[in-house]
Amino acid sequence: MSQIPTKDQILAWISDNPGHASKRDIAKAFGIKGAARIDLKRILKELEDDGHLEKRKKTYRDPDKLPPVSVLQVLPPDSLGDIFCRPLEWHGDGPEPRILFSAKPTDPALGEGDRILARMQEVEGEDHQYVARLIRRIGTNPRKILGIYRKGAEGGRIVPIDKGADKEWQVEAKYAEGAKDGELVEAEQAGPKGRMGLPKARIVARLGDPGQPKAVSLIAIHQHGIPDDFPDDAIAEADSAKPAGLQGREDLRDLPLITIDPADARDRDDGCYAHADDDPKNAGGFVIWVAIADVAHYVRPGSALDREARKRGNSTYFPDRVVPMLPDRLSGDLCSLHEGVPRACIAVRMVINAQGEKIGQRFVRGLMRSRASLTYEEAQAALDGRPTDRTAPLIEPVLQPLFAAYGALRKARAARQPLDLDLPERQIILSDDGKVSSVAFKERLDVHKLIEEFMVLANVAAAEELMRLKTPQLFRVHEEPNPDKIAALRETAQASGFNLAKGQVLQTRHLNQLLAAAEGTEFDELINMSTLRSMTQAYYSPQNFSHFGLALKAYSHFTSPIRRYADLIVHRALISAHGWGNDGLSAEEIERLDDIAKHISETERRSMLAERDTTDRYLAAFLSERVGESFTGRISGIARFGVFVKLDDTGADGLLPMRAIGREYYHFDAESQTLTGADTGMVIAIGQRVTVKLAEAVPVTGGMTLELQEIEGQMPPRGAAHKRGAAPRRKAGQARAKAAKVKKKLRRKQR
Repeated sequence: MSQIPTKDQILAWISDNPGHASKRDIAKAFGIKGAARIDLKRILKELEDDGHLEKRKKTYRDPDKLPPVSVLQVLPPDSLGDIFCRPLEWHGDGPEPRILFSAKPTDPALGEGDRILARMQEVEGEDHQYVARLIRRIGTNPRKILGIYRKGAEGGRIVPIDKGADKEWQVEAKYAEGAKDGELVEAEQAGPKGRMGLPKARIVARLGDPGQPKAVSLIAIHQHGIPDDFPDDAIAEADSAKPAGLQGREDLRDLPLITIDPADARDRDDGCYAHADDDPKNAGGFVIWVAIADVAHYVRPGSALDREARKRGNSTYFPDRVVPMLPDRLSGDLCSLHEGVPRACIAVRMVINAQGEKIGQRFVRGLMRSRASLTYEEAQAALDGRPTDRTAPLIEPVLQPLFAAYGALRKARAARQPLDLDLPERQIILSDDGKVSSVAFKERLDVHKLIEEFMVLANVAAAEELMRLKTPQLFRVHEEPNPDKIAALRETAQASGFNLAKGQVLQTRHLNQLLAAAEGTEFDELINMSTLRSMTQAYYSPQNFSHFGLALKAYSHFTSPIRRYADLIVHRALISAHGWGNDGLSAEEIERLDDIAKHISETERRSMLAERDTTDRYLAAFLSERVGESFTGRISGIARFGVFVKLDDTGADGLLPMRAIGREYYHFDAESQTLTGADTGMVIAIGQRVTVKLAEAVPVTGGMTLELQEIEGQMPPRGAAHKRGAAPRRKAGQARAKAAKVKKKLRRKQR
């Protein structure tokens, strides 16, 4: 064909040939050669600018895409034996994309017509647009077992590690997957339970030595009783859910909302957008939109999904896995605000003035379409002048207005003075085989702070809206610190040469002044740790007792209903308050708000403990190969039996037992959190710098034992050795008196 094709002809050909849509393929199909290729390039660029095509490297395709998790129907094998699937929820205007199913050896056999939940990966240069990998076959939810494999003559048995498990599982040789005796394995029920004999299981994963890193998160899950299998009825409800339509919702699909999340995020539950307010009465002000996934539409009060979500209370995050509050069908698909896909949401439009103060708000139940799913690093690079092809078109219309609005919110934050602790977050990086490859401290970008401020503002708006409408809700409460703990903090500050005002109502700005004074000094980390220790633990409550740490009179959790049940309660309260449907807060929930608040506060603590235990085990495994090496750190805790030290490089915590400190007797003072040497009068206190040798690291328990080499740059005094059972030479009162003199001398030097 010598004549240049029309735009309609090109679009029609690309729709019919989605897997062969490069400029070269198009030129070949229409017989375009030589200089005519320049005209073809111009037409393709015009189609791209008009939004009819999207260029991915050298291939043009329709801009509509499938979400990362999709429901598919299995098609019969083709002539080559390959299995393809068709998407059951295709929103695009063009033809359905072609999807190749890629099976793993452990996947069950699939037949024509089976419906599956699959994770999608886009491909290029093939005769299909996606490769699908099985999450599970819909309608099946096999029971999972975690235990130690004991090999027998014909197969073996699995001894579950669950504390309450009272029976073993039989594994036939063909289902053993080569497991060795003593290995930790993950298995699933194989076939229905019989009346006689042990229930049967098939091994689906060999996790190796129970003490190895790959196993530690699973052990924590079971030790802390975190539910990690969904009941069949909850799975069935999730699998039968359909995408929400526009009926009864405000159409927000034209708003350029975007999501900004960590690079490894599997769900995206909050989108945001901002622009300058065009109201002349609000010069320098902004309009901020925050849209949150409408989980309440899919998780109805009293349903199986609701019962399981309430039971879990929240999602739990480990370095190698997530135990979600909701099944994948919801958390990774229908309730995740994927790029370019219509999604149900509850959104709030907030107006702030030039000082960042919120002066208006309006909540809507809507339907949105995310313009882009960015990572924190992508968004920050674009704002810093290093855009990519993906982010460059978003800088002026979306990213710059977001950052301008954040500038106003920073002014309000500075005036409000929330507690400004400097507590870097550890990030454990795992290799493909589940071992810790590195431990680093996450970089805190401006974009992290931007999203944080937007979410805080939306949470405040939700709390105030429900208070205005006199609707029951759950508040996020953070009460004022205990006076005794503040007194201990004041003593620590004074011993370090700083001052914490006394005789007035404590406010966060007083603590911030202390933190600012210590910043950059050798006592920086000590003051931050001591301030954190003085705080109470936040919790959920139907009563509003304010949020001390954020310096807010009313605060609720609204922005993460995928992973927190408290947010789902707030969403239902908003639905009831605005009359948006029959899926709002039920009478039974209102009656039980106290019980719900107590339960989900406990599940939150359970998850925190499980996450902390897992981190400790990973770090112990990581450092177990460095036993005998020296490390620098800072004393983070004092106990009667020893000293806790936080190591600088990894943030790992180790124990310095009394026997490893010195030969003298040490008096423990619980009030001042110090140890005082009976002979030398040496005072060991929180925050002191130490050099220690790693004596032992036990991955199974996460425990690490240390030996003291230096304290504050000096060799520790040896003191006198005492026979077992002999009284110390110096009485406790004398030791404390000497310690007080040492502290006074230290304070005089620091002044």
